[in-house]
Amino acid sequence: MPVKSFDLATLESLSKILGDTSSGLTGTEISKFLSECSIEDPGLNSAKWKRLYDSLSQKQQNDCCANNIIFFIQHVMRPSRHFDKNEWFEDTRSKLNKVLSFEGLELEETGNIKPILKTKTISESEARASKLKQNLLSRRVHPDVLYFCKSELLVDNYFHSVFEATKSIAEKIRYKTGLNSDGAVLVDDAFSFKNKIPHLALNSLQTESEQSEQKGFANLLKGIFGTFRNTTAHAPKVTWVIEELDALDILSTVSLIHRRLDSAIEAQKMYQGQP
Repeated sequence: MPVKSFDLATLESLSKILGDTSSGLTGTEISKFLSECSIEDPGLNSAKWKRLYDSLSQKQQNDCCANNIIFFIQHVMRPSRHFDKNEWFEDTRSKLNKVLSFEGLELEETGNIKPILKTKTISESEARASKLKQNLLSRRVHPDVLYFCKSELLVDNYFHSVFEATKSIAEKIRYKTGLNSDGAVLVDDAFSFKNKIPHLALNSLQTESEQSEQKGFANLLKGIFGTFRNTTAHAPKVTWVIEELDALDILSTVSLIHRRLDSAIEAQKMYQGQP
């Protein structure tokens, strides 16, 4: 399907990111990638970003669509090409996505570009972030949850904020336990009684009621991972839309989990009578 031609301002911004003097592609790389994508380099300008702009804008004009512009970006940003430059890859991807969002597109970690809800104004994502944060502050949510309400995570909807916030639960469990597993396996490793003494305890675990609370909390964690984290990790955002009210409720639940994890103690020390 032909993709509607990009606004020329979009092409200019994309070219400036990829052709940035300090952090962009080299002149040799630009020539190589343009050739590999069968895009002619008019060679009218010596500045890298202007070379890119001339080449991409001419190709788009000839094609009457942006398909080959998308192909070029995906070709340049193929993850296997940047396996040893992860920081550069993520920084460049973030910058590209801020521009691509105005065309209703997003560059994924996989290097593929897919459709999202279009951003209309520069301040739209910042406004969403501010509004969400204010609502969460009124609920007195855990500080670790607020961290994931950044404007760059809210360019299209609340999908990424929920995804990253639920991931933070696993990160905290691993930090407190030293475990390396993930998901339901991590929950079992940290909270179950399969090894008689779990890694983390919510209480003294002396009574049946206290042990039931521990097991219930573990089930809650598995439910969060299965319902939100795993779903958001694999479902396309265009088909798994999270609205503001849903995001508030999910993030409030994540906040509760973080508070319980903060107060959880190492069960081994508890049984040894250590503070």
